[in-house]
Amino acid sequence: MENVHLALEEDDLYSGYNDYNPTFDSEELENDVGFQQAVRTSHGRRPPMTAKFPGTAIGARPLVSSFGSRIPMTSSVGRPMTGAVQVRGCDSSSKASGFQTTLSQIVFLCLWSCRPEEKIKILEKKVNDLIEESCMAHSMGSLQLALEKAKEAGRKERALVRQREQSGNADHINLDLTYSVLLNLANQYENNEMYPEALNSYQVIVKNKMFSNAGRLKVNMANIYFKQKNYPKAIKFYRMALDQISNAHKEMRIKIMQNIGVVFVRMGQYSDAITSFEHIMSESPNIKTGFNLILCYYAIGDRERMKKAFQKLISVPLGIDDEDKYIPSNDDTSSNMVTEAIKNDKLHQMERDLKILAEKYIMTAAKLIAPAVETSFATGFDWCVDMVKSSQYVELANDLEINKAITYLRQKDFNQAVETLKTFEKKDSRVKSAAATNLSFLYFLEKDYDQADRYADLAMTADRYNPAALINKGNTVFIKQDYEKAAEFYKEALRNDSSCTEALYNLGLTYKKLNRLEEALDCFLKLHAILRNSAQVMYQLAHLYELLEDPQQAIEWLMQVISVTPTDPQALAKLGELHDGEGDKSQAFQYYYESFRYFPSNIDVIEWLGAYYIETQFCEKAIQYFERATLIQPTQVKWQLMVASCYRRSGNYQKALETYKDIHHKFPENVECLRFLVRLCTDMGLKEVQEYATKLKKVEKMKEIREQVYPPMKRMSQSCPQCLIGSRSLDSSHSSNSTKGERLSAKMRSLPASSEPYEASSPKELDASYMDPLGPQMERPKTGAKRRTEDDDFADEELGDDLLPE
Repeated sequence: MENVHLALEEDDLYSGYNDYNPTFDSEELENDVGFQQAVRTSHGRRPPMTAKFPGTAIGARPLVSSFGSRIPMTSSVGRPMTGAVQVRGCDSSSKASGFQTTLSQIVFLCLWSCRPEEKIKILEKKVNDLIEESCMAHSMGSLQLALEKAKEAGRKERALVRQREQSGNADHINLDLTYSVLLNLANQYENNEMYPEALNSYQVIVKNKMFSNAGRLKVNMANIYFKQKNYPKAIKFYRMALDQISNAHKEMRIKIMQNIGVVFVRMGQYSDAITSFEHIMSESPNIKTGFNLILCYYAIGDRERMKKAFQKLISVPLGIDDEDKYIPSNDDTSSNMVTEAIKNDKLHQMERDLKILAEKYIMTAAKLIAPAVETSFATGFDWCVDMVKSSQYVELANDLEINKAITYLRQKDFNQAVETLKTFEKKDSRVKSAAATNLSFLYFLEKDYDQADRYADLAMTADRYNPAALINKGNTVFIKQDYEKAAEFYKEALRNDSSCTEALYNLGLTYKKLNRLEEALDCFLKLHAILRNSAQVMYQLAHLYELLEDPQQAIEWLMQVISVTPTDPQALAKLGELHDGEGDKSQAFQYYYESFRYFPSNIDVIEWLGAYYIETQFCEKAIQYFERATLIQPTQVKWQLMVASCYRRSGNYQKALETYKDIHHKFPENVECLRFLVRLCTDMGLKEVQEYATKLKKVEKMKEIREQVYPPMKRMSQSCPQCLIGSRSLDSSHSSNSTKGERLSAKMRSLPASSEPYEASSPKELDASYMDPLGPQMERPKTGAKRRTEDDDFADEELGDDLLPE
């Protein structure tokens, strides 16, 4: 009872509760020297501390009792206890050793026993954050970063499991977190096309019985085998996944069966694929499966089942509301506001995309089976049109008719195409405009420009905002050389559709015809930004820079053309011409030689190469080029004369004589040939010299008589030699402003004239009196003919030959 203290009236019952004992200050434990020393010692005795309360010199702290008094606790020997509290061990050895722990150590042990759980929570949060970062990186296209984050999450998760096991909480392992880490890692391996690693990760999940519903991940494994083209194994895993998914998950089972059908199609086992697709169409029909079923029937040639499958396809419900609900009414303002709000929302966009996809599949299926379901293509197409007219896709009937006409075009049956398109003249405006556009295109191809112009007007009247119709109208005006008016139509087409590349291209050609080179350059630069790899556009840019007298820029653009079409002989020849103009003969020779290698029939290239070898004193090599020119133009005597001249220059007089004799046999009235024969026979001491001299005099006399009889013709030939010898029209996209004679004079300056004796050393120009039948074609603008495509209702059909010949 000596330690019992009775509360007095004057004592405060609640005193001491606000007193602060620094022993429980866990935040400053790291800075507490005594605590840190106690942790490091083996016995755990805390050094004496300065007492805050009155007591013994060793700082005994009186503990507050429930009665509020401060009672100094005494030991068994009757003296106050120190700050050390004796803790008895569980066994006799600890008791015998007198193991004691300070109060600070008790607090530390309590805190340490709580900290592992906190660390585990922090580590779990870190793993979840890494999974989210991995998914975000994948969504932004950083596949490698996503994989690195997934791997790091896996390492952190394994460390977390080990920590739980060490703390004795193995039963509380977070299986959901482990599943998420493994699944994300497998997905990222698959995204990075590391298929063996992905399969291993999926296998770890599937084999773990603790993961519920892990069997459905065999679908992912089957997908990987499908990508690896291991189709038998893909089938096996799809079926294993199908066995582990209950009938309650109907949609998932349908999708797996659809994948099985696709794999059977890839394997060529159409009967097995048909079994899967037919089951899907009976349980849960959809557009894609219906289309695949038609493909399988088409592959096995089953006409009747193709018809039935097409009827099933057009009867598949899309689950889309009527478009009328998006039409605003004039009465209710609030409902109009709602209509405007949902008119272009994501749900309506999804409905539109689904409808477009369904129409694409129906149109493709109709074009595929039309020639197969009936005895003729036209009859089959008519059957498809009748079926579509009786379905929910009534508006597709006219589009099918347009496609019928396009198919006639592909089969080169222009008369049937025209007849089919003419039936649309009394249809609604959209179909009428499309049909008239195609008719205008057809007549333009046939060079019936009056009819093309009439149908272009009809298409514009039906739909003024049809850019293809405006392009066709501009083309008919372009042919009539009314370039200003043509430019206006092209501009209007661009205002209606700013992405219409045909209109922009034709506008650039028109500006070039009008000599508005800067505006033409602007058009083609814009077009190049849209069509980055178009060789035609880059060639036009090169030609424009050539016309603007900037040959370096022209060479740069032609180099880009070569990078896209490295075997284009016309572009290579143009590069050679530009380098020749810059005085770089070696580069010019390289490009001319490459052009000759890809197209050895271009007379200009052959002529330049022959002249180059003569200029460099390699006459033997020049012979092969002039002989090829002789094969191309056998009626042109000058190539044979050049072959003989090369033999003379190289010192092979015997071969030269034989060549001249052969030329004289083919062209007995050629004065130059007879002169060289006379000279050669004289120098070689041959008896035929008198014979050839007599013939030469006779031919010269006949020539004089002709000049006297036809003096007007002679004067005309002197004033305009091209009127007699012919000239080829130079295409603006393939020629410079210089004339043919000016360009040839630079090439052939070192060649001897036909009337010059073989000893002469002074070079003279070679007359270019020949017609080149292989010259570049005239430019023609691209048309805006409408044709049916898979992605668009009516896309522009290009017209005209490529600017760069194939």
